[in-house]
Amino acid sequence: MGVVAANNYQEIIEDLTPGDPAIFHNVSWQEYEQLLDELVDRSGVRLSYDEGTLEIMTISTEHDFYGEMLQNLVRLLSLRLKFKFRSFGHATMKKSKAHRGKEPDGCFFIKSCDLIGPRKRLDFENDPPPDIAVEIDLSTKSISKLPIYSALQVPEVWIYNGSAVAIHRLGDQGYTSVDRSEELPVLTTQLLTNFLNDAGETDDDNQLLQDYIEIILQAPHHRRQ
Repeated sequence: MGVVAANNYQEIIEDLTPGDPAIFHNVSWQEYEQLLDELVDRSGVRLSYDEGTLEIMTISTEHDFYGEMLQNLVRLLSLRLKFKFRSFGHATMKKSKAHRGKEPDGCFFIKSCDLIGPRKRLDFENDPPPDIAVEIDLSTKSISKLPIYSALQVPEVWIYNGSAVAIHRLGDQGYTSVDRSEELPVLTTQLLTNFLNDAGETDDDNQLLQDYIEIILQAPHHRRQ
């Protein structure tokens, strides 16, 4: 799809089915930034920009639910294991020189907490990226997000496709799939997959979170630390 007049994006967003992305090509960086400004107070919309390709998606309640559950799991884990943790939700991360931008479904600072200190307002043009970005990708039509995260230098990306979690670790040649988080070694792809799949079936989020925290703390990998 070609360039769209800026004032038409709002109409397109209104007509979007949650979880079904609209993708536009040949979109300028200035147009992307203008749209970000127009949507600054509007929740439930995610923008992804990759060198002229713009994806707009409105978020379903299911989509939001899985992102929140992962954030809750890591936050509770930080309380039990006593490590620093800060979450910036779906804060816009963008770098003008790379012409890439992303609003993740969650982003966590763990090892990098000391680099940002107590600040609440971050500018990812200059500030360090989060240690982990979360991507809930329930649509087969969405564009690949890993090239964007690579340009933003996010060390680790967790992607849930509705049935399985993949952990991608950034290296010299881009991202590679790994079975265990390097930022949080107590978490594996299998455990995170089981957790989110069980979350999709539970009627008691708190009980599920408590159960999985205990599973993590009792795992052999954790007990050896």
